[in-house]
Amino acid sequence: MPDQPLTIALSKGRILEQTLPLLARAGITPAEDVLSTRKLLVDGTLEGGGSVRFLIIRATDVCTYVEQGAADIGIAGRDSLLESKPHVYEPLDLNIGRCRLCVCGPKALVEAGTPARGSRIRVATKYDRLAADYFLAQGVQAEIIHLYGSMELAPLVGMAERIVDLVETGGTLRANGLIEEITLFDISSRLIVNPASFATQKASILPLIERLRQAVAGQA
Repeated sequence: MPDQPLTIALSKGRILEQTLPLLARAGITPAEDVLSTRKLLVDGTLEGGGSVRFLIIRATDVCTYVEQGAADIGIAGRDSLLESKPHVYEPLDLNIGRCRLCVCGPKALVEAGTPARGSRIRVATKYDRLAADYFLAQGVQAEIIHLYGSMELAPLVGMAERIVDLVETGGTLRANGLIEEITLFDISSRLIVNPASFATQKASILPLIERLRQAVAGQA
C-alpha cells in the first residue's frame, strides 16, 4: 500500500509569493498555479519521486490545521506561533516573510513618551495575547480592541492610542502619521510539523525538512 502523501498547509496572500520559489528550490512543486487557482486543496510532486498535497488557507489558520493534524506540515509566521502557542514542532526558520511586530502610535503621542505605569490606554491589534502581555509587563492597563486589519486607522479616529501590528517598511505608518515605539519581536516564516505526523511519518518528513534546510541555506 503506497504511503499517503504529506499534506502541507500554506498561507494565502503575499507570503505565498515568497514561499513558492523556496519550495521550488527544494523540489516541492504544486501541480497547478496556486496563486491563481480558487482551489483550496492542490496536489503536488516531490523531485525524485513522491507526492504531496497543499492546503491553501488563511495565514491565521495554518497553526490550527497543523496542530489538529489536518495538515502534517505548515508554513506559519512567527507572529502566529507566538500569539496562538500551538502544540507543534518548529524545526526550521525559512527566512522569508521578514518583518517586525511593533507597538506604534501617533507621532506626537509616541514622542511624548511611553505610557506611565498605572495608566490606562486603548490598543488596537489582532495580537490580543501578545499586546496584553507586553503592556501588563509595563504596568499599563490596556483595553484591547480586536481588529483584523487597517490598524493604522484606529488612532486616526480616536479609537485607540496605540496599535500592535506587523511592520515591514513602515510606509503605511508614515502615510498615516504614525511611528514605531518599540519592536516586540522580529518575525519570519517558520516550518511547523504536527507531532503525531512526525512520529508516524518521520521517514517522509525528515527528508523534506532537509530539502528545505538546503534551500534556505542556498538563498542566503
